[in-house]
Amino acid sequence: MLRHAVTQGPAVPAPALTRPALLVLCACVLVAQGMVAAVNLLIPQLAASELHPDPGELLWAVDAYVIVFAALLIPAGALGDRYGRKGALLAGLGLFAAGGAASALAQDPAVLIAGRGVCGAGAALIMPATMSVLVHLTPPERRGRALATWTLSAGLGGLAGNVGGGLAGEYLTWRALFWAVVPLGALLALAVARAVPRTPSRPAAAVDPLGAALLAAALLAVVYGIIEGPAYGWASVQVLTAFVLGALLLAAFTGHALRAARPLLDPRIFGSRRLRAGTLGIGAAFFGLFALFFVNAQYLQYAKGFSPARTGFAIVPLTVGMALVPRFGARLQERVGPRLPVGAGLGLIGAGLLLVSTADAGTPYALYALYLLVLSVGTGLAAPSLTLTVVAELPSHQAGLGSGLNTAAREIGAALGVAVVGTVLASRFHGNPQDPAQVVAFTDAMGAALRTVAVVLLCASAAVVTWYRAGRRGRGRDAVAAAEGAS
Repeated sequence: MLRHAVTQGPAVPAPALTRPALLVLCACVLVAQGMVAAVNLLIPQLAASELHPDPGELLWAVDAYVIVFAALLIPAGALGDRYGRKGALLAGLGLFAAGGAASALAQDPAVLIAGRGVCGAGAALIMPATMSVLVHLTPPERRGRALATWTLSAGLGGLAGNVGGGLAGEYLTWRALFWAVVPLGALLALAVARAVPRTPSRPAAAVDPLGAALLAAALLAVVYGIIEGPAYGWASVQVLTAFVLGALLLAAFTGHALRAARPLLDPRIFGSRRLRAGTLGIGAAFFGLFALFFVNAQYLQYAKGFSPARTGFAIVPLTVGMALVPRFGARLQERVGPRLPVGAGLGLIGAGLLLVSTADAGTPYALYALYLLVLSVGTGLAAPSLTLTVVAELPSHQAGLGSGLNTAAREIGAALGVAVVGTVLASRFHGNPQDPAQVVAFTDAMGAALRTVAVVLLCASAAVVTWYRAGRRGRGRDAVAAAEGAS
């Protein structure tokens, strides 16, 4: 049975996870995730910089990181499984630092965009490697709580990025933010080398170069279309071409994977309803969270008049639920299964978005912070169970692949959240939000956009809860086992 494969450790006993190793792994996650959010608060400074980027180049300076990151996550996870997770993590930190240096030294927008892409490739190696090391070093009965800590670090990374980007935007320069990546990457690499033990690699693990290229290209096209949709229009030639190309490449990948003896990712694993539930649930949670991130900075600066630094700190209430609730969510999952914490958590995220959608210029910040707290508690409650579902539904020797799938779902959900809220906002508001006379129109449009995101999230949540109910653990693992046997 696959259950045995999931819970059984490798033939060579793995060392135990020490607290220093856990802290180092979580620090890597926090830094990699933080760079997703930090640059968003530097857009005005980049636009006015000596690089003189046009609007398209400015968009790519922000999005290159996310696009490359999302496209390479699954192949990067498989590479870690085959050649060693610690080596993949060190290589990722090296790329991350190199990309930061290239961005900081950029004298034209093309070099800045390329540096951001290199950073994204480094993050694609870092995120799956950290999670798969945790999976291998933690016994099954403690795995849920370890993954709750990993989830907390990823959530705090987004918040640290907001705070760091806000401080850099107000007191430093955009180059200072990128230069900071270089010593951070070097220090983390040294800490990984000293504190994190090696886990057994698996030379027989599938890397499937053709499958990896097809899947990365498909994800690249789809994420590009999602991100560019609000800027060019969903019916534009650029966006429709990206989606059609993504669909064709995904179909080609599926056909190849069904025929290959050892595919990178066998599509038949999604016969597991629990795996579908976990993947969709993670995507839905970050769909809502990043939709909020997109409008939060604009609301606080334009409607409330906050400075960039104060804006970065004003979202800190989101840390409360993410810091205190994940371990409770993991313990609840151990007692009653994932359906209750996932359903309640996703419901609270939707409720938090609906509450934030009522905010206007006259809303007291204390009340706004309470709305953020509701959303924060929901994220902390649902995320550990969703993450554990995806990882546990795959065999332990594919921990890197499962970690890549988990993080890819997060990033695609985040990109969709930004795209949907941005599209609805742009369709309802055509003025200048910095004009005090237009603030009411802006907050009305923001409310409509967040309500749209909340409705989509709650519909997805209903499907997730249904799949958890219908897909009992044994059936889900049998579906994955059948996929492995067919391969």
